[in-house]
Amino acid sequence: MPGKAWEQRRALVLDRFNGSCFIRHEAAETAGLTCAVALPIFADQVLKAILVVFCGGDADHVGAIEVWEERDGLLHLDDGYYGASTDFAQASKDVTFARGQGLPGGVWSARTPILMRDIGASQGFVRSDSAGRTGLKTGLGIPLPSPDGKVRVATFLSAPNTPLASRFEIWDAREERVGSQRRAVRIDGICEREGPLWPKLNPPIDILGVHPWQGPIGQVLGTGLPHVVGNGVALPAGYRSMVAVPIYRGETLAFITAWYL
Repeated sequence: MPGKAWEQRRALVLDRFNGSCFIRHEAAETAGLTCAVALPIFADQVLKAILVVFCGGDADHVGAIEVWEERDGLLHLDDGYYGASTDFAQASKDVTFARGQGLPGGVWSARTPILMRDIGASQGFVRSDSAGRTGLKTGLGIPLPSPDGKVRVATFLSAPNTPLASRFEIWDAREERVGSQRRAVRIDGICEREGPLWPKLNPPIDILGVHPWQGPIGQVLGTGLPHVVGNGVALPAGYRSMVAVPIYRGETLAFITAWYL
């Protein structure tokens, strides 16, 4: 799967392992895994890394991972995994997004990661009725830059009882935001334990920042690569694992998204 994503230079979603390009399908099925998404991380034309995320599920679990691709001026569903969310899966196959519309279109327009809360009741989430019936609560959308210049967006949709993550964060590393000194500041986030993670003051003098090599987010700043923690070291209290993903604009690291379990 990583090699196929490298060859095709785009994100891939597998909703089954047996009979697919996935070589380790027997081990994955034994471990109870049911889907995988491969996300190539590009800095302009250079492949920095390929992140592969695995999920497990059954008839009682909901959640979604989607990849949207621009065709003829609209974003269409390129691939997705929905677990038991059959109603939401059908709604997703039948919808397209204009620039600035919904979560995928918002990411396309802003060229930034976007975190949406209460998507089942949000007017900004086009599929809110179906999301509400399914039990989906939180949505994270990230841009997927590619050397072919095509617009692609990945969305991760999570439910409280079966979360893809229990904490999401978005960090801004753009020079126009942080100045000439390399660092990143947390501009948005939500945590089941701590609640909202965005700055509480206006102007945001309480904004949290990190420098290269400082904690897990700083590792991404220092290396320019995704960073995975599986032992709880340097993570907020109560969390054992996290994934932090760099997002580039051209050759420059612009944002970092992180999710925790």
